[in-house]
Amino acid sequence: MGPKTRNAVALKVWKTAPVSVFVSLLVCLCAINAEDSVMENIVTEKKAEESHRQDSADLLIFIMLLTLTILTIWLFKHRRFRFLHETGLAMIYGVLMGVVLRYGIHVPRDINNVTLSCHVNASPPTLLVNVSGKFYEYTLKGEISPTEVGDVQDNEMLRKVTFDPEVFFNILLPPIIFHAGYSLKRRHFFRNMGSILAYAFVGTVISCFIIGLLMYGCVVMMKQMGQLGGDFFFTDCLFFGAIISATDPVTVLAIFNELHVDVDLYALLFGESVLNDAVAVVLSSSIVAYQPTGDNTHTFEGMALLKSLGMFLGVFSGSFALGVATGVVTALVTKFTKLRDFQLLETALFFLMSWCTFLLAEACGFTGVVAVLFCGITQAHYTFNNLSPESQDRTKQLFEVLNFLAENFIFSYMGLTLFTFQSHIFNPTFIVGAFLAVFVGRAANIYPLSLFLNLGRRHKIGSRFQHMMMFAGLRGAMTFALAIRDTATYARQMMFSTTLLIVFFTVWVCGGGTTPMLSCLRIRVGVDSDQDSSISIDGTERKSTRQESAWLFRIWYNFDHNYLKPILTHSGPPLTATLPACCGPLARCLTSPQAYENEEQLKDDDSDLILNDADISLTYGDVTVSTDASGAPTKPGDRAPDHEQVVRGTRLVLPMDDSEPIPTRAQICPAADNKPI
Repeated sequence: MGPKTRNAVALKVWKTAPVSVFVSLLVCLCAINAEDSVMENIVTEKKAEESHRQDSADLLIFIMLLTLTILTIWLFKHRRFRFLHETGLAMIYGVLMGVVLRYGIHVPRDINNVTLSCHVNASPPTLLVNVSGKFYEYTLKGEISPTEVGDVQDNEMLRKVTFDPEVFFNILLPPIIFHAGYSLKRRHFFRNMGSILAYAFVGTVISCFIIGLLMYGCVVMMKQMGQLGGDFFFTDCLFFGAIISATDPVTVLAIFNELHVDVDLYALLFGESVLNDAVAVVLSSSIVAYQPTGDNTHTFEGMALLKSLGMFLGVFSGSFALGVATGVVTALVTKFTKLRDFQLLETALFFLMSWCTFLLAEACGFTGVVAVLFCGITQAHYTFNNLSPESQDRTKQLFEVLNFLAENFIFSYMGLTLFTFQSHIFNPTFIVGAFLAVFVGRAANIYPLSLFLNLGRRHKIGSRFQHMMMFAGLRGAMTFALAIRDTATYARQMMFSTTLLIVFFTVWVCGGGTTPMLSCLRIRVGVDSDQDSSISIDGTERKSTRQESAWLFRIWYNFDHNYLKPILTHSGPPLTATLPACCGPLARCLTSPQAYENEEQLKDDDSDLILNDADISLTYGDVTVSTDASGAPTKPGDRAPDHEQVVRGTRLVLPMDDSEPIPTRAQICPAADNKPI
């Protein structure tokens, strides 16, 4: 090779050297990045695995608490020990586990936890952080004080056992509320409907405003004493009054059911607690929606008050309509399909349709608690009759088990949060004021309303029953769920901590003292709920009456028995006998074949909603079959009834008291006045 050739090769190598070096550097960088990416993926997988194991351990803690509670309940029932109910027991176990998690278990600090400070005007719900060119997403969990930063970094388990509040509303509360409506003893509920509505609606509103006013006075006094560490407005006090007015006497009612306490007292307490939970939820939402215009959003303004009142009525009526509509749709689906031939599918559809009522109402801006409550009542009244016997038993047992587990889970979690919640604010002045306000608010609910209701009641609510209702005003799952749903501000954190103490006190003291209080007030026990009481609600002997329900409910019963029941279920008289002749094709289309074939249609299980101890005569065409109150056919030679009410297709025979005027046909059912018989 000559000199020129060697020079040319050298020159070519020199020119291509930078390119080779650059390529080599790129290859090295890619290898390094690939190696870093692999290492990062490994670290991420390890963290995900550790998080999964931590979540499993947290759930295992709650399962163990429930298991321990069930075993202890069995021991208590075996020994007939009634001073402490399972809900109070679950709270005790939760408190003990919270102490262990708070002070007994320490998770070492992660060296990768770094606290940085940045100044922003508002806390964003989602934060994107750029770390070395890579973006990471972080979700807001809530505000903490500067002194708690170290605790959050040190103990990861305490944050893990703090559930998202939406878990309570979307998963745990629906089966509790639905079971309340589905298992409602409608006979005694409707017999005391007026009083229950008064206690639930008027009483809850009275209690809310009295507690709110008293707590506002307490807050003003605390501000003058320099005990407030943040803003606390009058709307916050009203919100506290709304959530703390939701009674949950699950402990008392369980003891009532076990001892078979007077059925009317049970109905009053149960009906009030079921409905005032729904009222408290809508009322608290309306107070939150109170938003006056202008700079000061916590001043009084008439238009804002009217807006909140309109929202209360709109949300409640919309939720009620949605719950009833879902129940009606389920009844139609189970009636006009052959799902009863496949019991598993039938039960699954019933379960899903009932649960989706809650979620549908929340998604539409209504209140799921109200919707699922009235869905349960509608399902029990209509859909239950369309289910196969296996599905009837299965749905009752399913929701009973779900209700038991959800309630005990919530009460266990209450005890746990006493020590695991990171933002407790315990103020002695506020706590004492809250206890006094709750007592005064409950008294203002029970005693004045009872006095007013006794003016129109034939069977008075006696003083002993009023004292028992006053004593049984426990706070429980709904109050806790409403309080924990928002703990972002100073005021809400103080209200949540105080709510926990009120729940503990009422469940342990009032719930545990139910049996001694029954003995002290001499309230009778051992009453058969399937028979009408021979003793009035004030505890004195009474003459058994054959007509106790208001005329409005009698009209509703006739309409329901003649039209709604035949349309939505397989029971009731055929529509061909109740609808006018011009509606014959529609009546034949909507009437179930079982309505003609099933003799059980002549025994309406819901007759005791309106008629107590009354004979019922059901006439279909030219055939008349008479039954007594128990549904047994009467003999042709039996004594004729005192009075007859005739409606097209169905003749209801109503025995009347001699002392009462006999209502005319137009008073009983004005709609049937101009129809031919």
